[in-house]
Amino acid sequence: MAKHSIPIDAETRDALALLGAQIRIARHDKGWTVDNLAQRVGVSARTILAVESGAPTVAIGTAFSAALLVGVPLFNVATRERTRALRTTEQVLSLLPSRVDRSMGDDDDAF
Repeated sequence: MAKHSIPIDAETRDALALLGAQIRIARHDKGWTVDNLAQRVGVSARTILAVESGAPTVAIGTAFSAALLVGVPLFNVATRERTRALRTTEQVLSLLPSRVDRSMGDDDDAF
């Protein structure tokens, strides 16, 4: 059975192409081959070529892993700041209740 294709808009296509180009340039700057990066990411060389060409079918985790390995900053945030932001988000989420007690009935908060 064929995979279902999701239409990709022009802005998304441009973002994928830009990320792929940044990864390719950073890989060249490090002197790594496609095979070197593929081995480090744990995927095939063909997948790295797909990442670098901006293919929308590549898993986002694979593209992000490749970007981080070659030093492409994601979301314009340095690694230390990204880690701090993630921890802050996790702390906020841990404060939220895991479920809501609905035993109190429906309250009408309309004023």
